[in-house]
Amino acid sequence: MTDFGALALLPPVLAIGLAIATRQVHLSLLAGVWTGAWVLDGGPLAGLRGTIDRTIAVFEDAGNTRVVAFSALVGALIALTQASGGVEGFVAWLTRRGGITTPRKARMLSWVIGVVVFVESSMTSLVNGAVCRPLFDRLRISREKLAYLADATAAPVCILIPLNGWGAYLIGVLHKQGEAEPVQALIASMPYNLYAWVALALSLWVAWSGWAIGPMKAAEARVRETGALHREGAEPMVSEEITALCAPAGAPRRAVDFVLPVAVMVAMMPVGLWITGDGDLMKGSGSTSVLWAVLAGSALAAVQMRLRGAGDLNRVTEVFFKGVGGLMPLAVLMVLAFAIGGVAKELGTGAYAARLVEASLPAGLVPLLVFALACFMAFATGTSWGTFAIMVPVALGLAGEDPQRAALLTGAALSGGIFGDHCSPISDTTLIASMAAGADHIDHVRTQLPYALLGGAVAGVGYLALGFLG
Repeated sequence: MTDFGALALLPPVLAIGLAIATRQVHLSLLAGVWTGAWVLDGGPLAGLRGTIDRTIAVFEDAGNTRVVAFSALVGALIALTQASGGVEGFVAWLTRRGGITTPRKARMLSWVIGVVVFVESSMTSLVNGAVCRPLFDRLRISREKLAYLADATAAPVCILIPLNGWGAYLIGVLHKQGEAEPVQALIASMPYNLYAWVALALSLWVAWSGWAIGPMKAAEARVRETGALHREGAEPMVSEEITALCAPAGAPRRAVDFVLPVAVMVAMMPVGLWITGDGDLMKGSGSTSVLWAVLAGSALAAVQMRLRGAGDLNRVTEVFFKGVGGLMPLAVLMVLAFAIGGVAKELGTGAYAARLVEASLPAGLVPLLVFALACFMAFATGTSWGTFAIMVPVALGLAGEDPQRAALLTGAALSGGIFGDHCSPISDTTLIASMAAGADHIDHVRTQLPYALLGGAVAGVGYLALGFLG
């Protein structure tokens, strides 16, 4: 395999830099893919052809295709529950019951949903956004805050309660490294997954107190003082055409028309894992399960819309495709994120980054450096799972035959992958959190970053202490 050296870092670093500087995520990702194809294929023109080929090749992986389809179909579910009057009915029900009448209660509801719905990270963010976005808008809490709460609970909870696709994937990674008891090895690493624990604790404090710092403070002031859901010039990840949909006059506004499709969608996730895993949830296909789940929820929402008299069959079909169309920008982003991840794999970005710090490390610094390297890799490639595939073997190799050391370093690798994923503007989980909240993606990244960096710093200090004192 060709060693591209430092050039292996160029595509993801360029894409991230451009995304932050220009706030044009699509073009930035495309530039990253083209740059990587240029390096791989030996020239700018060859790189253009390579960019097209590698983008189309994303769909050769059935799992990628299912995730892209899921990203678009989420829009249909949102649109149908809006147009049926279900969302209006649910918000009115919560208000009548006296349950969610203050900003603190709304934020805490978001945090609780993020913890309870642990079947899949994308599903967690989706349910969180669908339930809480109308409440946050009504109570003048920023969509950036909702995106943060959705993002800060989704992946950390899924990796700490691994009865889902995350657990199945990590058990497989550990098994490939020769772990005789991969389930026990994963459980042993959980106490050392410091960033996941810190992220959950910090987001709980933010939900309870409303604490806002840096760009988040400005976003909260904007909504509170002016009622503006977005800053001027923002490009929300959910089309306002979708969120502005409502049932016609005279049609009932019933909470069940929102709650039931969402409940069916959540329930279908473990069913899908059980079916695709031949009775074993831990071996099921996460991408297949989320696709089945959103299709089931959307189908039920369509039936309810028709039965409630909120539209005839033509109207239901129109709303369905309007919803899918409203999230096509997200689907395209997912395709480009997968494409740049593929380019990074071809270039050996992760392996090159690992070699930078793997040799001759002081023993006490190893946990911190494993954490930092995993963070950098996840940030640069936009994938925590890809980072796990590279860093878990590195961590186990550095641990030698010491099982406690293996648990510590595995936890550090997983923790760094989650941290870097939270910071990266090209991460699929970050993209979905922006979409679920209806927030501008770069605004979500900017407002979440101070909290993520604080959590990362706390975790880093913890690994430093464990390295020298553990």
